[in-house]
Amino acid sequence: MSENEQTLSGIVERVVFHNEENGWTVLELAAEEELHKVVGVLPATHAGEQLKLTGSWVEHPKFGRQFRAQSCEHHLPTDTDAVFRYLASGAIKGIGPVTASALVQAFGEDTLRVIEEEPERLAKVKGITARRAGEIAKEYREQFGLREIILAFSGYGLTQSEALRCWKRWGASAVETIRANPYLLCSAGLYISFERADEIGKSMAHPQDATNRIEAGLLHVLRHNLGNGHTCLPSEKLVIAAAGLLQVEPTEVAAVLQDMVAGFSVREEVIKDRPFIFLPDLYQAEKYIASRIRLMTGVHTAISKNFGQRIAEIEKKNNIVYENQQKEAILAAVERGALILTGGPGTGKTTTLRAIITLLESLGERVEIAAPTGRAAKRMSELTGCEARTLHRLLEVQWDESDRPFFERNEKNPLDIDALIVDEVSMVDALLFESLLRALKGGCRLILVGDTDQLPAVGAGSILHDLIRSNALPVVQLTEVFRQALTSDIVAGAHRIVAGEMPEFSKKDGDFFFLPMPSAEETAQTVVDLCQRRLPAGYGTSLLQEIQVLCPGRKGVVGTVQLNAALQEAFNPPSTDKKEWQGAGTLFREGDKVMHIKNDYDIGWKRDDGTYGTGVFNGDIGILESISPRDLVLTVRYDDRVATYTYDQAQELELAYAITVHKSQGSEFHTVVLPLYRQPKQLCYRNLLYTAVTRAKTVLVMLGSRETVGSMVENNREMLRYTGLEHFVYQAERMFV
Repeated sequence: MSENEQTLSGIVERVVFHNEENGWTVLELAAEEELHKVVGVLPATHAGEQLKLTGSWVEHPKFGRQFRAQSCEHHLPTDTDAVFRYLASGAIKGIGPVTASALVQAFGEDTLRVIEEEPERLAKVKGITARRAGEIAKEYREQFGLREIILAFSGYGLTQSEALRCWKRWGASAVETIRANPYLLCSAGLYISFERADEIGKSMAHPQDATNRIEAGLLHVLRHNLGNGHTCLPSEKLVIAAAGLLQVEPTEVAAVLQDMVAGFSVREEVIKDRPFIFLPDLYQAEKYIASRIRLMTGVHTAISKNFGQRIAEIEKKNNIVYENQQKEAILAAVERGALILTGGPGTGKTTTLRAIITLLESLGERVEIAAPTGRAAKRMSELTGCEARTLHRLLEVQWDESDRPFFERNEKNPLDIDALIVDEVSMVDALLFESLLRALKGGCRLILVGDTDQLPAVGAGSILHDLIRSNALPVVQLTEVFRQALTSDIVAGAHRIVAGEMPEFSKKDGDFFFLPMPSAEETAQTVVDLCQRRLPAGYGTSLLQEIQVLCPGRKGVVGTVQLNAALQEAFNPPSTDKKEWQGAGTLFREGDKVMHIKNDYDIGWKRDDGTYGTGVFNGDIGILESISPRDLVLTVRYDDRVATYTYDQAQELELAYAITVHKSQGSEFHTVVLPLYRQPKQLCYRNLLYTAVTRAKTVLVMLGSRETVGSMVENNREMLRYTGLEHFVYQAERMFV
């Protein structure tokens, strides 16, 4: 038991709520002459039972103090009153209060033993037939089979939630199934890693060259490479990688792979005379995207012929004159079923979008705006003056029994809109884009907005690049930089970087500065000085609000880990007035700037106006307001709302004085400080530098080595991603010819 965990023992008074799908339970526990509220994954728990719980106390923003259980020991009721309450609660199907009373009168404290070991005696009780006695005994054994499975799996290091997922998949035979093939543990939906399954397999002396181990290894390599952006892998590369992981011969792996292809547990597609292997869901996603996009481009959606006049009216009303490329984009948005709009900073994407929205709404169409992240959606709302939502909120995300996300909006329940504008499409992965297309009704316009020079999506796929390369959709690229934008050295520098040229560093005034540094250590020291003294003095900015340090990576002297420690020490040093918490290898302190690093729809928050809600999203940045060691919770302020985290949920937080460029996608900051000094080779490329520069709205300070900046500008290698979308688009084109 860790230092933060506590124990609580008592008798279940009442089960307030129980979710059969995932085991989530809310109950009242009588302990030490008090009634406590307990929450957690507690399958097969009923009134009258005695529990020994391990977990922590938390403070829910709406429901108050609770004990959040992580593990549980069940003890059956022993006295007559507790046995009656247990049976009367409905713990065993077929027994209600009347039957429970009769059984307890007949067998007293021995009732539960009789049900398990001598069920035929139940038939002697009035109202219970021999058949019903057998059904009661069967139900009792099945219920306790789950508890035995949880106990057995705990010996392999599995949690109650993991054991419950196994039980739901394989029922009473779960233990025997896993003993026969431990590699089933790392199958989709169980959320158990291949490494853990392999350790369990080794403990069972499972053969190294067993077919099921090789199958699991191949699937693991494919799933692992989803994190590298690949929706598929060349067959020969997959075989070599899996053979190295498993320490078996490539010929054995290749033979197993062909059997998997034949059995459709993976999908094979020959692309440019080279076989590629897909996981089935990614294969389906890219094929669906290709076919749906082809259908959308075949729809002519223009409903009026006086668009030129309407555009002129918008120009007159807003005292603006659109450039030819902007007019081309506006017309394409209303005359075609789908459009890709691209362009770098200062090329008028936002102005063009406002015109498109105005024109479509004037035609009576309902327009929605969405973006992949909360910060990107908020920025779109500010720029366009229209409400924007995250794609997950738009599609109404829910969670299944295995805690996997699914969307309420789909083919059977499409979005009631006429046009959808999606910003930052370069951040959208293949599975999310598939779900988005499935939620669009026939005839709905789709306008995709992005910058092809930005970093690609964190997830698998290369949607924007693949669609542009395939010529599947009309593409309007805004290339003319407006004069007022060119007055910004940040904008000018970004365009020079894209063109493969060094930014202009000779200016002493403006909004883009470069400070040459002799070493990584001095670079780091100067970052702290800039944030602590020079920038606040010169611009009145604050590291907690307006200034953001961006780093190419996490490691090294000028990586986020060490810079966060240095900035925390400078801005928020230890104090007797500030509580601390050690989580996930990081020391957090009240007053710290923090970032949430994954979407979590369960975290509760309270707005300043008193309203409640749930959900904190990847990339949200806030201030750690309080840490409560007694309640094992902490609170974080995000703008006008305060979210409450359990210590377990707080593992989703990182210090955010400095963040990676990848984490900054979709965001914009008043002032960006960008340290670049001898970065690792894999982080020295143009797209990353360009993305970092374009995050700055008002001031950009780059510091470090000119040689590092030069190597990033020169390195225009694309992040190679193996995908099938472009190929599938060509296939779809041929089908419709």
